[in-house]
Amino acid sequence: MGRNQPQRSGPTSQWIYCLLAISRRSPSFDSRITKEENPSVRNSNIRSTTTPASSIRLTLVHCAVYVTESSLPSSRMSGEEQNPAAVPVPVQDVQGDGRWMSQHNRFVMECKDAEPDVLFIGDSMVQLMQQYEVWRELFSPLHALNFGIGGDTTCNVLWRLQNGELDNIRPRVSVVWVGTNNHEHNAEQVAGGILTITQYLRSCLPRSKVVVLGLLPRGEQPNPLREKNAMVNRLLRSTLDRVGPVQFLDMSDAFVHSDGAITARDMFDYLHLTASGYSTIATPLHELLMQLLEETPQERRASLV
Repeated sequence: MGRNQPQRSGPTSQWIYCLLAISRRSPSFDSRITKEENPSVRNSNIRSTTTPASSIRLTLVHCAVYVTESSLPSSRMSGEEQNPAAVPVPVQDVQGDGRWMSQHNRFVMECKDAEPDVLFIGDSMVQLMQQYEVWRELFSPLHALNFGIGGDTTCNVLWRLQNGELDNIRPRVSVVWVGTNNHEHNAEQVAGGILTITQYLRSCLPRSKVVVLGLLPRGEQPNPLREKNAMVNRLLRSTLDRVGPVQFLDMSDAFVHSDGAITARDMFDYLHLTASGYSTIATPLHELLMQLLEETPQERRASLV
C-alpha cells in the first residue's frame, strides 16, 4: 500500500490507500459506486489477480482517498511521528500453535459465503459476547458476524482488516471494540489507533455505518489502567466526528459503583464481562443498531441504484 502515491502540494495533505478484494460474484460493487458513495475518492483502477493460497480470481480495487491531517489525526502523532498503535501488525506465534492465524483464516473463509448486516470486530470483549444468550437473542438475528480475538490490540485488528477480513462482505453496520490490550501505548496513541481503524472501515466500506464502543473500566478498585481507558474515551468522544458519521457508545459509568468498585457480578475477573455485564451493554447497543439498520428514504433509493 502506498506505492506510486500522487503528489499533492501543502503540508497538511496526505493520501491513504485501501485495498479491497472483491469477488467477481459481486460485480455490482465497482469503482462507479465507490465514487458515488465517497466523494473523496479521486481515482480508482481495477485489475485482476489470483490469490496464491486459494487461486480464487479476484478483482482488486485500489481506492485513493485524499484527506487532510485534521480529518485523520490518528496516523501521525505530534511532530510527524508515526503512531505505533496505528501500525498494522499480526500477533507473533510465541506459543507455537498458530491459533491466532487460524482464527484469522477462519474469518476470511467466512467472508466468502456470509452476507452480514452487522460486523463485530475487536478483542476478547467481542469474542466472548457470542458465548452468552444476549448474542443469540439480540445480535444473531441481525445477521451478525463476530470477528473478535482475545488479546488483540488496535495494531492486530488493523492488520486483520487489511488482510482479508473485509473481502466480499458489505455489512450495513460495523461495530469496533478494541484498545484495552494496548499496554505498550499511551491513551493518545490508543485513541489514534481506534480512529485509524474507523477511518479504514469508512474508506473501504463507504455505505457501512460505524459504531465505536468505549473502553470499559478494569480492576476491582481505581487504578492507572482505568484512568487510561477513561482518557481514551474522552479523546474518542472529541475526535470521532472528524472521521464522519460515527456513533460512539460509552457504557463505562454503568459498571463503577459509588465507592469506585467494580463487582464480580458484572466482571468475573474485573475485566471480562459476565452474562449480567453483557446484558448491560447489549440493550442500548441493540437499540442503536436497530436505528442504524433502518434505512432512510435516501439510503433506500441509493441501494436501488
